Amino acid sequence: MTLASRIQDSGLLHKLLLSQAVKRAGQFMRLDPLEEQRRILAELLETAAETEFGKDNGFAGMIGPPFESAYRDFKNRVTIRSYQEFMTDYFYLDQPDSFSARTAPELDNTTWPGKISMFCETSGTTAPTKFIPFSERMFAENRRAALDMISCYLAENPGSRIPSGKILYMSGSTSLNRDKRGVWSGDMSALTLRFRPWYLTPFVEPNAEVSALPWEQKLQAMAELLLRDERIRVISGVPPWIILLLKRCVEIGGRPLKELLPNLELIIHGGTSLKPYRSEFEDLFDGQMPHLLELLPSSEAFMAFQRHGEPRMRLTPYYGVFFEFVRFEDLDGQGRPAPHAEAIPLEQVVTGQRYAIILSTCSGLWRYHIGDTIRFISTAPHLIEFTGRDRFLDKLEEKVTQGEVEQAVANLNLNVRWNVREFMVGADIRNRRHQWVLAVRNAGPDVSDASQVLDRVLCDLNADYATFRGQGRINAPDVLLVPEDGIYQWSLMERGKLGGQSKIPHIDPTPDSSMIASLHDFHANSTFQ
Repeated sequence: MTLASRIQDSGLLHKLLLSQAVKRAGQFMRLDPLEEQRRILAELLETAAETEFGKDNGFAGMIGPPFESAYRDFKNRVTIRSYQEFMTDYFYLDQPDSFSARTAPELDNTTWPGKISMFCETSGTTAPTKFIPFSERMFAENRRAALDMISCYLAENPGSRIPSGKILYMSGSTSLNRDKRGVWSGDMSALTLRFRPWYLTPFVEPNAEVSALPWEQKLQAMAELLLRDERIRVISGVPPWIILLLKRCVEIGGRPLKELLPNLELIIHGGTSLKPYRSEFEDLFDGQMPHLLELLPSSEAFMAFQRHGEPRMRLTPYYGVFFEFVRFEDLDGQGRPAPHAEAIPLEQVVTGQRYAIILSTCSGLWRYHIGDTIRFISTAPHLIEFTGRDRFLDKLEEKVTQGEVEQAVANLNLNVRWNVREFMVGADIRNRRHQWVLAVRNAGPDVSDASQVLDRVLCDLNADYATFRGQGRINAPDVLLVPEDGIYQWSLMERGKLGGQSKIPHIDPTPDSSMIASLHDFHANSTFQ
């Protein structure tokens, strides 16, 4: 038995960790989100006042006045920006060679004090790689958020065996680049693993060697590890990849998951909605599910996590980020805030409304349009649901949202039980219809049944879609069935992306619907129908 195992088995350590978790959870629950937002904006403005961005926007004059006055000046002086606009205005203003070479910019007292030595690389679906600044302060805030999340869980579950176990973290690419300036860039999960505290290493799987394997080999190795190591109590990752891992365990073990993984207590998931995948999770565990906790992380900020026993995630406006919100209806056809759009602070949000998120962060992003949307279910506490990206199906003027297409697939799984593993939908403009590609476990009933279910649910959820269908302006959807790994095969061959934290866009984000066309053509000769 290793030293780490002996330490974990100590009842004294378990009591100590639980005591600290209860204390930390209590502190978290006593935080006032509105007061914290006022404090954070003031702190961000003061910290960045002497940066290039702070001087350009008069931050020094916003230090000291009451929140209402400072926030009014902040809104009037600082423009809402996309990544592209930050690139041209600040990140690559004097660095055209770095921009053309797609390398991380050199940011030294530009939008945040000091030198930014880490960048999260995020691959856009329609744009080159983005380099998101990731300051040491943000790294510390993310760690704080993770500790608060697990502390809240342990406080609600004093009998948990997680303190005596391990977590299996399904990371994305672990490849990191370090340039001659000493600047690191890579997937956020790679940065997190590379710079995590040394004392956490014995409690996190897989090891560096397995994490660096190609996806298919890594999946096999993680499944074997999960079956072999009874100390793994937690899995963390993106829902579709967690399902692949669990299915591989069943293939190897040849028995139900509840027998193969009796010690699995918690699944932490994020990155994409669980809704389309829930029925398959339930089938895999035969109704005896581990606890599920959702979180909303991103390369830009840690935004929300779910407390055990609460139906939705809590917005977490405590970790070095000032939040603003723009009504979804005030986005233009490209999903960007329209010129007339007004951003509001947290204290003005209302329940039931869908909002695009605008962030100002301790990494030097200011009024940054991140591209995610949420809906508030409650404001006391601030419970939210992730409603997808701010893209929507609008090529035929219907404005169908990502949440609506995910609900349609969830209904398909519920009613027809096809177990749709992955999917994408886009516009077939020539034929005035939606084009769906569904990756399914079994061919199931005729595709016309799927078309009818998807069509009916969207008519129920979206009044514009229902009206246009009734008027004949939109025709019945076209559905193509492919094998359950068919979309992943296409992603690997055509996009060079597969595994870990990689996400398939559920709505084709390309202006000309070229992504759904590429996927459809890739499987056009399939005999799976």
